[in-house]
Amino acid sequence: MSAARAIEVRDSIGDIASLFRLHAPDRRLATDGLQARLPSGPAATLGERVAAFFAAPRIGPDLLVGALPFDPHHDDALYQPARLSASASGAALSTLEPLLVAAELPPAADYADAVARCVSRLREAPAGDDALRKVVLARGLRVESAALIDPNLLAVRLGSDASVTTYVVPLPVASGDAPAWLVGATPELLVSRRGRAVVSHPLAGSARRVGNAAEDRLRTDALLASDKDLHEHRFVVEAILDGLAPLCSQLQAPPRPSLHATATMWHLATRITGTLKRDDISSAMLAGVLHPTPAVCGTPRLQALQAIRELEPFDRGFYAGAVGWTDASGDGDWYVAIRCARVQGHAMHLFAGAGIVTDSQPALEVDETAAKFMALRNALGIDDARAA
Repeated sequence: MSAARAIEVRDSIGDIASLFRLHAPDRRLATDGLQARLPSGPAATLGERVAAFFAAPRIGPDLLVGALPFDPHHDDALYQPARLSASASGAALSTLEPLLVAAELPPAADYADAVARCVSRLREAPAGDDALRKVVLARGLRVESAALIDPNLLAVRLGSDASVTTYVVPLPVASGDAPAWLVGATPELLVSRRGRAVVSHPLAGSARRVGNAAEDRLRTDALLASDKDLHEHRFVVEAILDGLAPLCSQLQAPPRPSLHATATMWHLATRITGTLKRDDISSAMLAGVLHPTPAVCGTPRLQALQAIRELEPFDRGFYAGAVGWTDASGDGDWYVAIRCARVQGHAMHLFAGAGIVTDSQPALEVDETAAKFMALRNALGIDDARAA
């Protein structure tokens, strides 16, 4: 890589260090600059902190953007941007430098072993409402490049799949460290609020797309009939309905899931709609109530969180958290932060997870996480052989 090219990449990344980007199929939002930070805290206090923030006199956009971490007890990272901006195109940097998979975290065999131990724990759980019924286990790939990795270009590449929402969200870093972002392409809406209208579109239960119509039909038929996947999906829908019910005067969900397709995966999906009881129930409050759902954590929440801490060999950070925005009126959109990577300097950490229930098979869960890595690997130009 030439010195001139290195300067070009460095300057481009410096220009977008504070860029927030959220490109959904029906809405595009990009901001830059940082006007003020929301005092950080856990998910349970997000609604009240956001309300207090907007109650104070402020200059700048009536908008907060950012990310919630996976663990609802950890600090979030939301801020008021300095200005709305045009969506960056990434055209100035049309190619990604070669990227190499430096490590699997954990390797596939160790992940399969963790799944087997998780299944044993689920089967041995005592009966009762507090019994552990599902755990989502994740694994990662560490990818390195000789050049600085441009998060905006990666998001542009991911945006070639029109069914997903791409995002670039600045993350907190230690003083003196290179800027970091969470970059991804999520198919899953945690919650959206417009006035009193609320929507959630959870996904759980997955199958890999193969691009052959006949084979894909067999896979979708099997997915729709799979007791394991329907069982896993029901946990998520029930948790969201339970979270929204006290806040809504009306709440609807179809009795059975439908199919949701991305470029690489089939998912079981349920569109949940409702009407809020009060105008002061903001999208931030709703995100704080619902996150993390069983789609990324498990159920019951506290027991699943403990199992994840014991079985996963890394801290998820903001992976499987939520990314989005809320405004002074309480409207906003929050998406589940999956199919993503933490990008910093010359390295990135890719993540994928699978829901584990009593009849999960370790080899199949390894295959599912491998399939979920495909969106990012395709954008990076890393094929299955190199990432195996």
